[in-house]
Amino acid sequence: MTSNTRVVVIGAGLAGARLARRLEELGATGDSAGPAVSVTLVGEEDHAPYNRVLLAEVLAGRYAPEVIALPAPGRLTRARVTGIDRATRTLRCADGSVIAYDTLVLATGSNPVLPPLRGLFTPDHELPEGVHAFRTMDDCLGLSKALRPGARAVVIGGGLLGVSAARALAVRGAQVVLAQQSERLMERQLDPAASRLVHRHLTDLGVEVHTECRVRDVRCVGGAVRSVEMADGYALDADLVVLACGVHPRVGLAQEAGLAVHKGVLVDDELRTSDPHIRAIGDCAQHEGTLYGLATPALEQAEVLAELIAGDVNARYTGTRSLTRLTLSGGLAPFDLAAFGEPDPRPGDDVIQLADATRGTYRRVVVRDDRLVGGVLVGELGTVGALARAWEGAEPLPADGAPLLHLLTNDGGS
Repeated sequence: MTSNTRVVVIGAGLAGARLARRLEELGATGDSAGPAVSVTLVGEEDHAPYNRVLLAEVLAGRYAPEVIALPAPGRLTRARVTGIDRATRTLRCADGSVIAYDTLVLATGSNPVLPPLRGLFTPDHELPEGVHAFRTMDDCLGLSKALRPGARAVVIGGGLLGVSAARALAVRGAQVVLAQQSERLMERQLDPAASRLVHRHLTDLGVEVHTECRVRDVRCVGGAVRSVEMADGYALDADLVVLACGVHPRVGLAQEAGLAVHKGVLVDDELRTSDPHIRAIGDCAQHEGTLYGLATPALEQAEVLAELIAGDVNARYTGTRSLTRLTLSGGLAPFDLAAFGEPDPRPGDDVIQLADATRGTYRRVVVRDDRLVGGVLVGELGTVGALARAWEGAEPLPADGAPLLHLLTNDGGS
């Protein structure tokens, strides 16, 4: 890599902002071993970089938008990149400007999945009034502005995002119906018992939860949503509809530039794409067949790539053992859950489970060959920190099992 390297990062989300800041910090150390680096972060949103994980807390009214802002790097360019010219190593932007790079980093993140529902789009291919995706700060602010106490809101999708959105809308006084196509909430992260506790928490907040329920139509009058219709013909009145049906990586720029793409942009342990001058991190990157779509892997990738660009030839990204954490504050009571590793046991695994219906707590861990391989925890999670460290360390557990029981029953030390 040449001196005075021009690093351009497309995407000002968690991954891109962390990379830009870390490169600035590493450059400020005066380490003569690495190349001198100038960093430009290119973001298309009008807002300062922010922590997308906390958007539901903004919608719930717990945080103002500025509270979830990320430390901004020195050079932040607001532009929408429309193309990558690999031959000249330049970017074309919608405003006609051109940005040159020596090293390009794709941190383009994900787009919301918009389900194939009849009536979802206007003739101009826009979402009707009252129908909102829930992915960006503009989505969050638009939904918050449209929200009125007593408004009838239908959330489509019962994964992590849908549960967070439904709970936030309920806390704000909306009449919320959550429609989940599969048989239980957050089925990718939680086992049935934990899902039932999440279901109960939402119900206690006044959310009407429908599982095994597929939405077929969005019905509008005068360009504004009025109801949604289920596959069985049952209609739900709706002033607001929130689409929380998952995300898919933003790989359009990479595909048009001829980079190797499967579900995400393919990267190696140095986070290089099929073009050695282009790297990828975060939601858009696919490493060893895995698309993470979570904050922790994105931040770890940013850290590794910063070290590589700063001159550490030994830095490598070898994957992330990631933990899913959801904290729901406010409302009737705080609610906390965590899931990590493999929560479903294989034949021969040991399962330790503790439940307290009165307190609404549930703890279940899976042990394989004397090692903690996964777990699901719901409610009063002082145990998360210690259990996560035991899992991440992958160290053999003591034969008598007493320390593990202590971790499961200890409500402090996280």
